Amino acid sequence: MSFGEVVWLIVITFAFVAYLMVLFAILGDLFRDRDTSGWVKALWIVALIVFPYLSAFVYVVARGRGMAERRVAEAAEVRRETDAYIREVAAQPPAPRSPADQIAQAQKMLDQGVISQPEYDRLKAKALA
Repeated sequence: MSFGEVVWLIVITFAFVAYLMVLFAILGDLFRDRDTSGWVKALWIVALIVFPYLSAFVYVVARGRGMAERRVAEAAEVRRETDAYIREVAAQPPAPRSPADQIAQAQKMLDQGVISQPEYDRLKAKALA
């Protein structure tokens, strides 16, 4: 292979990978969009298969703003869920600190049947160590 062929192969490979990234972004957006009907989604998928580059370009031009808005809304939802989880975990009482608290907690778990007697003995020895 000549140098020009290698460069051309790299350019074509880059373009193909870039197209695949756009295609997966479009497909992800299609399936994430709750306002679009199933038939419209199917038409877009067929268009992406039959006229791949043209339909991808048209989709990005026609629905690009909606893609960005849906992605921002999804990121905000994930952020809200993460913050709620952090608040929930932070609100839980801390683990027992003193050996007596640790032994009492282990005894409570033993009484509830959560742990066995050997596990209780191990936790008790660890608390007393």
